[in-house]
Amino acid sequence: MRGIRTEFHCLALLLAMLAASCHHAPDTAMANGAPDAAETEGGALPTVPLRILTAAGQARAFTVELALTPAEQQHGLMHRKALAAGHGMVFPFAPPRTASFWMKDTPLPLDLLFVRPDGTIAAILPGKPLDLRPISAGEPVSAVVEIAGGSASALGIAAGDHVQWGACPPSAAPDGEAWDGRAFCPPLR
Repeated sequence: MRGIRTEFHCLALLLAMLAASCHHAPDTAMANGAPDAAETEGGALPTVPLRILTAAGQARAFTVELALTPAEQQHGLMHRKALAAGHGMVFPFAPPRTASFWMKDTPLPLDLLFVRPDGTIAAILPGKPLDLRPISAGEPVSAVVEIAGGSASALGIAAGDHVQWGACPPSAAPDGEAWDGRAFCPPLR
């Protein structure tokens, strides 16, 4: 009887792991800067606009998927073989924490942008395909943004640049709103 129970637990664990690793194609449609939860084949993560203001005063725009839940954040961009130019994924954290990422089952190179609570980029670190070594800025961050490898350098994005995402007012952060990860609006300077 014990052997059957152990096999059942192993099978249940395997099924749970397989269910957690399922991935749906990204939805890249947006409307008026609000998350788009339009269903595609099997569903998709919502997307929002993300803006980076460089030290040179250049605005860089991306469309990013929101990885809000622990399961979405754990899966991230695993198994993706391509990432369209100007697209990526954001992993918001509340409260801020010292985040550590790896590239397990991620076959494409990425730039990981570690974003401080004030909206500045703490570090931009390369994510090498399938690498199991942890990647961290070594300080508490409010988010990590993943974009195609080499994009940050090609677009002149550097540590210290400012990041916003979601439906943000043009000049200031909204006051008194609860954190939900769908919008991050520190002032762009």
